[in-house]
Amino acid sequence: MISHRSLLLAAASWAALGGAAAAQTPPQEREIVVEDVIVTGAPFGVTDRASLLAVAVLDEEDLAVAPAATLGDMVNGLPGVRSTNFAPGASRPVIRGLSGPRVQVLTNGLGMIDASSVSPDHQVAVDPAEARRIEIVRGPSTLVFGGSAIGGVVNIIDDRIPSERPEGVEGRLSAQYSTVDDGSSFGAGLKAAAGPLVFTLDGFTRDSSDYDVPVFPESQALLDEEGETAGDERTLGNTFVELDQYGAGVSWVGSRGHVGVSVKHVDTTYGVPGHAHEPDPLDPDAEEEVVSIGLEQTRYDLRGELDFESGPFSAVRLSAGWADYAHTEFEGDAVGTQFFSDGAEGRFELIQRERNGWQGVIGAQLLDRTFDAIGDEAYVPRTGIKEQGLYTVQRFDRGGLGFEGGLRFDQRSLESVAGERDFSNVSASAGLFFRPTAAWFLGFSVARNERAPSEVELFAEGPHVATGAFEVGDIDLDSEVATSVEATLHFAQGPFEADLHAYSARYDGFIDLRPTGADDVGSGLPVFEYVQTDAEFRGLEAEADYRLWESGQRSLTLTAAADWVRATTDLGPAARIPPWSVTTGLEWASRLFDVGLEMRHVGEQDRTAAFELPTDSYTLVSLKGAIRPFADRNVTVFAEASNLTDAEAREHASFQKDIAPLPGRSLRAGVTWRF
Repeated sequence: MISHRSLLLAAASWAALGGAAAAQTPPQEREIVVEDVIVTGAPFGVTDRASLLAVAVLDEEDLAVAPAATLGDMVNGLPGVRSTNFAPGASRPVIRGLSGPRVQVLTNGLGMIDASSVSPDHQVAVDPAEARRIEIVRGPSTLVFGGSAIGGVVNIIDDRIPSERPEGVEGRLSAQYSTVDDGSSFGAGLKAAAGPLVFTLDGFTRDSSDYDVPVFPESQALLDEEGETAGDERTLGNTFVELDQYGAGVSWVGSRGHVGVSVKHVDTTYGVPGHAHEPDPLDPDAEEEVVSIGLEQTRYDLRGELDFESGPFSAVRLSAGWADYAHTEFEGDAVGTQFFSDGAEGRFELIQRERNGWQGVIGAQLLDRTFDAIGDEAYVPRTGIKEQGLYTVQRFDRGGLGFEGGLRFDQRSLESVAGERDFSNVSASAGLFFRPTAAWFLGFSVARNERAPSEVELFAEGPHVATGAFEVGDIDLDSEVATSVEATLHFAQGPFEADLHAYSARYDGFIDLRPTGADDVGSGLPVFEYVQTDAEFRGLEAEADYRLWESGQRSLTLTAAADWVRATTDLGPAARIPPWSVTTGLEWASRLFDVGLEMRHVGEQDRTAAFELPTDSYTLVSLKGAIRPFADRNVTVFAEASNLTDAEAREHASFQKDIAPLPGRSLRAGVTWRF
């Protein structure tokens, strides 16, 4: 078993290896470092190798060959990131052991205005297929997005409202197929200019059946607890997905900026394993009714930017979104519980002109959203949510030394038939960084963030089948306060690159869902109440790449990554905290083709909360390749064999882990064409 001390030792070894590599690298090669500009959390733009934030990026090339999957499954396995893995149709990101209302999922910097944070079986109303870039920010220093980002941010960035005119007509086509679920997907996008106007059109469809698993779906731990034995079933029932999404946009692009509007509609139906209703006791021939979920959202967005030729500000940006969301649970063919969310969110930002290394942003954010639920499982009453936020982030960077700081003030009000609460929160962060040489970036930051309770935590009262509990909120909950420290190391020189983050976060008034020991008389479910306690989260994330060989456009690279998080509350271990993981890989890259072999080992988790079973360790091995048969590289044919050993794997962060293992061995193949 690998402990966190082993991970620290591994990180130190990577750093030592990097120092040795730097010493052997000719001086003329040491300055060649590929940097990526990050905009999430820093609207003025900061390169990934100069950021105090822990950031991971999936760019256009990554997404072109990525599997057709929900957002949580797409980002799962990145350092510090896991998935709720509730079903192929509903998986949200888990960042540093935190999920739900503590992880903000955004589209182009604005909230989703959906109901995905209310319950783990609710899908995020966005599909990664529409993205040209996904940025994942880990940790609480994302003041730009307020208390709902106290755990981190996942920002889906699309090109539906273009900021630049294309040269002629640009587009993309994609298709792929996977064997484990008989899944197919097709996508297309088009962008064309007519004078200063730029038009976009895009669409995506995905269809998959119930997926195959290596073992009987119920875990051995659950079978032992229930006194049952495993059967012969090797397919996880009710895991189908049917998704259709399309959108369009138009943008006016001038010499000093752009302004545009877009519309998007998503319509998806998916099954949820284990989410079924008991048959009618008066009808002995009745069968258990399987529950599926139908989700629809129509969203309109406005974005614009105007550049200034002089003055204290270099640009002004405005973005706004309005959405109408409906989520229906079908009990067989009958309509069951329905969830609705509609509202609008806007953001206004002034980007300060860079002067002698000083840059920053001043911004305001407004949110007005209404959530409602109707039906037997409407355990949260209709709630109106309003939020106003003012913030600033400032950065001073003179090369060798610099600092960064931010301040945000929020007002949030929640009103329902159960009562009304108002919260005023102040969050702040400060960090110091220095570069002893061009290859090294060392940083230390501290942050204090406040998060107002969500509508579920305040007003819930009723059976929640997705979590297997009768949930009871507490209208008297206070804001959750997290004080965190984080150390950052970036190294990039010659053939070696490394990234290391070590953090500790203490929560005052951590909002936790805990069992009371009683069962609800009506539903028979155990009663869980939202309570406040103190908590501490500590963790480490490390990744490194070493180019073993390179000649022209050909290279062979060794990759490694590891993460670990430990969470303790005054009431015992926090629930559903992911165990440590280590990933190693070998990648060949060239102009014509790429090949990669990866092995990911996830440790066991036996440090569990009440009503939580332990999870065994597992190892997943995958082999992937891509070929670009034409000289212009516009066409890519790719294939991936995942879980080659057909290993049993269960995601401990999932409510469904003991009845829904990860998919078994699968072959996925596809093609993308950009023109």
